[in-house]
Amino acid sequence: MPDAKRKSDPVAPGLLDQLKSVVGPSGYLEGTADTDPYCVSWRDGWQGATPIVLRPKTTEEVSQIVKLCAEAGVAIVPQGGNTGLTGGGQPHDDMSEVVLTTARMNEVKEIDLENDTVTVEAGVILQKIQELARDNDRLFPLSLGAEGTCQIGGNLATNAGGTQVLRYGNARALVLGLEVVLPNGEVWNGLRGLRKDNTGYDMKHLFIGGEGTLGIITGAVLRLFPKPTATETAWLAVPSPQHAVKLLGHMKSRLGDQVSGFELMQRSIIDFLLSGVPGHEDPLESPHPWYVLAEMTGQGAPDSLSEPFTEALGEAMELGLVEDAVIATSGVQSAGFWKMREDLAEGQKQAAVSIKHDVSVPVSRIAEFLERADAAITEVYPGMRPCAFGHVGDGNLHYNPAGPEAWDGNFYDERETVNRIVHDLVIELGGSISAEHGIGRLRLEENLHYKSPVEIEMMRTLKRALDPKGIMNPGKLITF
Repeated sequence: MPDAKRKSDPVAPGLLDQLKSVVGPSGYLEGTADTDPYCVSWRDGWQGATPIVLRPKTTEEVSQIVKLCAEAGVAIVPQGGNTGLTGGGQPHDDMSEVVLTTARMNEVKEIDLENDTVTVEAGVILQKIQELARDNDRLFPLSLGAEGTCQIGGNLATNAGGTQVLRYGNARALVLGLEVVLPNGEVWNGLRGLRKDNTGYDMKHLFIGGEGTLGIITGAVLRLFPKPTATETAWLAVPSPQHAVKLLGHMKSRLGDQVSGFELMQRSIIDFLLSGVPGHEDPLESPHPWYVLAEMTGQGAPDSLSEPFTEALGEAMELGLVEDAVIATSGVQSAGFWKMREDLAEGQKQAAVSIKHDVSVPVSRIAEFLERADAAITEVYPGMRPCAFGHVGDGNLHYNPAGPEAWDGNFYDERETVNRIVHDLVIELGGSISAEHGIGRLRLEENLHYKSPVEIEMMRTLKRALDPKGIMNPGKLITF
């Protein structure tokens, strides 16, 4: 269903002049040489065009921009670090939308160590927040491959996941308060560092995961946690995904919530990484069909987890859950293991055309999903190269089948057929077609196809109520 209320005419020159006056000479970019980088996605070729990229410095400037655009009925595409994977941060190609980047809104406003919170503007780079927490003997656990580039506002707008969700939850669980500019330009100041506030609807959750379709996040109060003082990391070879799931249960029964990371990787994606991205070596002497990267963290002495971790792994090997293992003996080696995990997407990008899925199923059904999905796709595309990795602890899999080596044509053209096979199975198993990357433009029609009419209408009701003119990131996440 098209967003009928949104104007699609090019932005009027008069409005552009007004917008420029709000942000000043250093607050905007125009001309394709400067605006193109904001119009092209990192992956999968999502692109568009805009007459201007606005770079506000303050929430008040964002508010003025939104008021002007709301009055004119001109759409706004909010953008953080432009590291998204679903086309949610790119404008369409009709020059009818302005891009608003929060990159210059990059101040840390307050760190409250007694309350274990930090208040930041939306444009602060995720890695900076991690480093600030670390320098204050705290941990901000949101961690993902793009952390050196992505901005916290975009992380929250997409409800980012990452490698620490098993213990700490996704982005939604790490936020206590938000500041948001609404589609009419009004500012909602919800920057409260409260863990208990039972005074009505928890409004921040409308905007976390909302992909900028209900408002622009301009600030956040984030939770901090004790900095781990003991860490154990291991690269493990396992016979199958079923063994990996059983291994997770075993490690949790022995070490409880000290299990902070548990990543599953298929051998094929490791091969793509080793051949396509320099600087990596196979951690084990011989190849195995599946691997787990496991990490345990705690608050004791630096070596306090070594004995219980080693004992738990020894038991797992006796049970046949682990075939081979290497435990990191230094922080450098541990970082090398995690660097391999972070570079998997780049390895596949360099090595093969694949059709990517960011799905989740109940942890208990991970093995069933992988077995049935591989069989169903191979039946239609003999020689398909299975390729999967992901976060076993929370059921999130990046299932990215690559085309047969002898495929005649672009395997990406088979996306609709492959999506239907994969997503039908995901829904049958009680899962979701998007676990951490969001909907954007990539999965818009899929989302409308699989969600119930009741749920879609609930979403549309919220969109109409808050954004009746449809100016906030139109054509992403939901239509109305």
